[in-house]
Amino acid sequence: MQTLNRYEELARAVSAIGAVKRGLARALPVQCQGGAAAVLALIKHHGDMRMSRLAELMAVDMSVCSRHVAHTVDHGWVERLPDPDDKRSRILRLTDQGEAMLGELDQRVTDAFARHLADWSDDDVARLTTLLARLRDSFGDCRAHHARD
Repeated sequence: MQTLNRYEELARAVSAIGAVKRGLARALPVQCQGGAAAVLALIKHHGDMRMSRLAELMAVDMSVCSRHVAHTVDHGWVERLPDPDDKRSRILRLTDQGEAMLGELDQRVTDAFARHLADWSDDDVARLTTLLARLRDSFGDCRAHHARD
């Protein structure tokens, strides 16, 4: 029973992470909230890609992905280029403006952490970072598990 209690406490603590995510979202510029920020970050991390790949990485339907991409294109952060392998498809590429916005997003999130965790020691921040990475790794690739369900 003791093991169950520690996992119940962990479940409550992880659920409370939503408050942290909402706090970080408030630090983002109004014109570039969560979905658009995810589009920019994923294209930066994974490189140019088709919309179908982006939707897979975001674990959302194509219609949701399309709305987020349209927003980033409208703001000049992402461009749609012809796919050399399939002229009917488009490749999404981060623009210089998208790179700049991503830099601003990174700075805002970093500043928010610095403000909220100012009284934390460097060791505590490092420990949290390590444990969060370990937690993520323990769950593996959620998209692969979702596809089998």
